[in-house]
Amino acid sequence: MTAHPSATMVDAQRRKLRESGFEVAELSAADLADYVELVSSAYRGEGSKQGWTTEADILGGQRLDAPMAEEMLAEADSQILLVRDGQGRAVASVYVREPADGAAYLGVLAVSPLGQGRGVGSALMNLAEAWVAEHWGATSMRMSVINKRDELIAYYERRGYELTGEVEPFPYGDERFGVPKVDDLEFVLLSKPLG
Repeated sequence: MTAHPSATMVDAQRRKLRESGFEVAELSAADLADYVELVSSAYRGEGSKQGWTTEADILGGQRLDAPMAEEMLAEADSQILLVRDGQGRAVASVYVREPADGAAYLGVLAVSPLGQGRGVGSALMNLAEAWVAEHWGATSMRMSVINKRDELIAYYERRGYELTGEVEPFPYGDERFGVPKVDDLEFVLLSKPLG
């Protein structure tokens, strides 16, 4: 198959997902319930333990609720990409925020246990990195990860992200982000040059 001369990296990444049976779209208000359910299935509760991205052993409660998702959707400087499988089920998503000093932010990368191990997360990260570079001119991508998520940090490091040495406090006392089961949580920051 010959690429179109005007095809972009975003187009190429979307095509790869489509060829694997997935469709990607920018999140809309009609998708919010599916988005909240997806994020919950990937991170919290017993169902999340079927996948390797679970936070259920260190955090209880919610990861995201409808009002938080609505706030994220309303942000003028961000975008949420949602991946659906051939049956229309939401199986993956990623939140990206416009660059500050060239560095875009990637967060809430969620792949449901249904989609894990099928390359969806990696393909969606490739798409997100291409998206921020093409749409916003980002030269790097940053993210924050809970310090106890060694396997997840190692995954991002294999994808070219490096720990910056910076840390941010976990929002203890704000149950919108979950109920900690341990008392030494913080976020470590990772960064990757793009292009």
